Amino acid sequence: MNHFHVRRGALWCEAVPLTRIADEVGSPTYVYSQATLTRHLSVVQAAFAATPTLVCYSVKANSNLAVLRLFARAGSGFDIVSGGELGRVQAVSGAADKVVFSGVGKRADELEAALRAGILMFNVESAEELTLLDAVGRKLGRRAPFALRVNPDVDAKTHRYISTGLKTSKFGVPFEEAVALYAKSRRMKGVEARGVDCHIGSQLTDTRPVRQALGRVAGLYAGLTAQGFKLTHLDVGGGLGVTYTTENPPSVDVYARTVIEATRHTGATLVLEPGRVLVANAGVLLTRVLFNKETPARHFVIVDAGMNDLMRPALYEAHHDIVAVKPRRGPKKTVDVVGPVCESTDVLGHGRPLAPLKAGDLLAIRSAGAYGMTMASTYNSRQRPAEVLVDGDTFRVVRKRDELTALWQGETP
Repeated sequence: MNHFHVRRGALWCEAVPLTRIADEVGSPTYVYSQATLTRHLSVVQAAFAATPTLVCYSVKANSNLAVLRLFARAGSGFDIVSGGELGRVQAVSGAADKVVFSGVGKRADELEAALRAGILMFNVESAEELTLLDAVGRKLGRRAPFALRVNPDVDAKTHRYISTGLKTSKFGVPFEEAVALYAKSRRMKGVEARGVDCHIGSQLTDTRPVRQALGRVAGLYAGLTAQGFKLTHLDVGGGLGVTYTTENPPSVDVYARTVIEATRHTGATLVLEPGRVLVANAGVLLTRVLFNKETPARHFVIVDAGMNDLMRPALYEAHHDIVAVKPRRGPKKTVDVVGPVCESTDVLGHGRPLAPLKAGDLLAIRSAGAYGMTMASTYNSRQRPAEVLVDGDTFRVVRKRDELTALWQGETP
């Protein structure tokens, strides 16, 4: 469910017409619905209410400070993958003891900053990282709490670029090596085992791989506790999918039942890392038509947003619905919606049936709240979009569009 709807022949976000936002803020602009964000988080929290659970929102999905503050005030923790994301969480007064630090390439200074902050747990992804974390812990005179991210070699049945649980993936520790690494950690003075971690991929639409992976990981958790490890947390990752086009992901309730049933016997506090499912359908990217262009093979609609603003179609061949904010009357025509970036992959939508469009018309690219602005770049020296948060009948700019001079700030001619 989201709070974007048609009213008086045009698309609105909550009680604000998108045309008003575009007129006042310009385009391209990301627009987020506060009501959708808070509702999605509450649905996840409610689905897991019957078992000890910590929801740690995956910051990489959408790291705007206004979004993070909203989730922090609603009781969410955070899943981070960099020192920069830790800084963002700290900037909104997020609780450090509700933070897990994931990612395959953590630097020593990032580990030190997170340990000083007092985070809940480091999700360690290699033997060498565990050694480095031990050195950081000894340097600070503390034991760094950790979980090994275990790679269960399970096919998540998702796009190959966002599947992370196969043995060919760069993520995680091979399942067969995990027990030995946990045993090795007992001889280290700077670390302390707190849990086990698993994450098999993003945009999951089938619970069977989740059940299979968690069955293996829960067995490992139980085995480790039987050996005397004082584990408290089982991080089950995130990745629950959303509907972009024809996908039919399980409901949050069905997903929750799958996770709880697979891990119930461990007695662990579950850590969840939802990202996309909380923010994707809470956002759209507004863009204006610049030109129509006919060729013998294609009809192109050229807009002012490009792959630098929304990378997913170019990177993953991802589909986002594209709709006219205020549709014109007339027969639909199949068009390619493309951006101004000088790359052939700068296509936001192939073969879309759209009613007649003219220069200045406003389009909304749907389900753009996740992995949109966080992947945006200044390629072609293009200014990154503004971001707007709507709350009922009001809205505010929560990130200004880049100033032109910001594009070369810090450079020396």
